[in-house]
Amino acid sequence: MDLTPDLLLRGYASGIFPMAESREDTEVFWVEPRMRGIFPLDGFRISRSLRRRLRSGCYTVSTDRDFTGVLEGCADRPETWINRTIFDLYTQLHAAGHAHSLEVWEGEELVGGVYGVTLGGAFFGESMFSRRTDASKVALAYLVDRLRQGGFTLFDAQFLTPHLASLGAIEITQAEYRKRLAEALAVRADFDATGPLPSAQSLLQRSSQTS
Repeated sequence: MDLTPDLLLRGYASGIFPMAESREDTEVFWVEPRMRGIFPLDGFRISRSLRRRLRSGCYTVSTDRDFTGVLEGCADRPETWINRTIFDLYTQLHAAGHAHSLEVWEGEELVGGVYGVTLGGAFFGESMFSRRTDASKVALAYLVDRLRQGGFTLFDAQFLTPHLASLGAIEITQAEYRKRLAEALAVRADFDATGPLPSAQSLLQRSSQTS
């Protein structure tokens, strides 16, 4: 069966997500980790150095301004699971309003970002990239704030890595994930509910109130 945007959404709703072995591989397979990485939306850690970076104003942040650029940035590495099929499918999901990106800019240059899929109150984080110090961390800080403000209850990070753990991500069992996913799918959330992104100061104030 050929993959379609609708089939992708049904997969996410079932707790699975697609990957490819490499950029050149034409095949796509489904993955369901036995242990799942998630970001508790009240547990994102903003270190002192990241606070300084946010306050410095060296970066500006946007949402859905350059989804294709973020996809290309995430795929621009020696080994990637983003093949042409996945690239095209997520572009279609974005056009349909089910996939979103958050971009980090240095002037007019895209230097970092993150993208993922939304369903109900769940955000399925797919990938992120960084071409400057802390750019992906800045993207995640703004993303977590946006998800909280938009009414989301689940931020799926797929796999727990040491880097994500240092930012507050945790690992839960497959059964616990399915339970949280079912609850999140019943929630009405809106990625664009809050309008423009907040200032760094507002973001940091809200973060301190939830941490």
